[in-house]
Parts: sequence; structure tokens; C-alpha cells
Amino acid sequence: MVDAKLPVVRQCDLLGLARSTLYYAAEPEDDLNLELMRLLDEQYTRTPFYGGRKLTRWLARRGYVVNHKRVQRLLRVMGLRAVAPRRSLSQGRKEHRKWPYLLAGMKIVRPNQVWSADITYIRLARGFLYLVAVMDWFSRYVLSWELSNSLDSLFCLDALRNALRQGRPEVFNTDQGAQFTSDDFTGRLESAGIAISMDGRGRCFDNIFTERLWRTVKYEEVYLKDYDGPETARRNLTDYFVFYNGERLHQSLGYRTPEEAHLGERKEANDFGCGARLSLVG
Repeated sequence: MVDAKLPVVRQCDLLGLARSTLYYAAEPEDDLNLELMRLLDEQYTRTPFYGGRKLTRWLARRGYVVNHKRVQRLLRVMGLRAVAPRRSLSQGRKEHRKWPYLLAGMKIVRPNQVWSADITYIRLARGFLYLVAVMDWFSRYVLSWELSNSLDSLFCLDALRNALRQGRPEVFNTDQGAQFTSDDFTGRLESAGIAISMDGRGRCFDNIFTERLWRTVKYEEVYLKDYDGPETARRNLTDYFVFYNGERLHQSLGYRTPEEAHLGERKEANDFGCGARLSLVG
């Protein structure tokens, strides 16, 4: 039970819970829509350049004759941009401070040089969640992650707070979604002296390492299982990210794990190029 005398943030910290977990509520969609969303998620992971009309035709070839407006609505619910060439789980604000993309031509040579955050859709047997992760570009290490049933900024702020407990990057890169352009999110970065970088709209390779992470998580974990609810999703993703950080070998890291690349000696890391790191918020 929530204690009204103690702030919710403090209660969650004491219990080791994310605020997004505390506020979880099921998202209602009928069985057909959930089936369509499952198919759209898998196909969009394979072909993120497909827009809403092309995905509608793709469904029709598989016997699902639905209006393209319905498909576009489902894509919006899932946070998938129906026309632009990249997935964008976060919704942009019409009015917000414009931040430049700082990573063009930058050579990533050390851990904590660049971190990034992004959001993806996670299906459940009866519903869905959103997953945000903060990743170190050099080592591919996931510093923190959170689940939520809505695309508000709360779970992104929780993930940022937990990541910053482990270190501080020189540059933090995101897309221009409202979760990341909010005053709370950018203010936390500015107060820590971190340079803010944001992708150009429709630029599918500005945050390429996180895009690759989502593909890996879905093919190696999410698509192999049917999560029956948010607790099952959290438990399985916790196990997967422990494996991903500490055991999964990356060819681009010289067949080291993200944890080894992130915590290893700098000379060794430079010999192998980019890497990453992960952290769990369980």
C-alpha cells in the first residue's frame, strides 16, 4: 500500500520498484487488433522502411483485409512511425528547444563517451508494454532499462536516473520525442554537465546502435516467448539483459561481452573499436 506521507519516488526507491510499474494498468485492445499488432511489430522489425500503406498490403497478402487507417492507428499506438523510414516510439512535441546532432563524424573510442536512449514496443499475450533502455555506444552495455504501459515520460526519467547512478557520459543522444525533449529529462542532463544530442527527423541511422539492440532483444528473447503479463516480461527481460551484458559475445567488440568492453582496460578497448554496456532496473 502506498504511504501518503512518503513521496512516491522515495517509496519506489526503498522498494526497488520503478514508478512505471507502480502505475501499471492494462491497455484494452480487441483480439484482432492484438494479433495485427503482433504481426506488424515483427514485420516492422524486419523492414523498418515499410510505411502504413505498404504494411496494409503486406497484411492483405496474408489474409488480413483491413483498412489502412486502422493499420496507421495501430502503428501510432505501438509508437511506430507509419511513413518515416525509422521506428520512433516517442512522439515529438511541436514546440521544444532544438538540440543539434553532435555525433556526425565523431569517433567513439572509449566507454562513457556517448550514451543513448530509445523506446521500443514489447508485446504481451494480452496487451503490450513499452521498453526504454540507456546504452553506452562504445561497449553496447545497457546501463538501465524500464517498462511502462504508456508513452509518458515517467519511465524514461526513471531509466535516466538509474543510469546516472553508474556514471556520466560526455554526450547523451536521443530522438526528438516528447519523453526526451521534456524539461525534466533535458534539465537532468544539463544539470549533470552532459552535452545533449538529438537525431534529425527521419534519420534512421543517427541512433543505429540502439536500433540494433532492439532487433537483438526481439529476435533472441521477445519473439521466442509469450509473456503472459508485465511481471513475466520484467522477469524474463531481467534475465536476458544479464545474459546480454555479461555473457553475449559481440564480434564488433573482438568477441568480448559488453561488460568486458565497458569495464576493461582502455588500451584493450581501443584495439577492438566500439562496444557497449547494460544495466538492469529490476
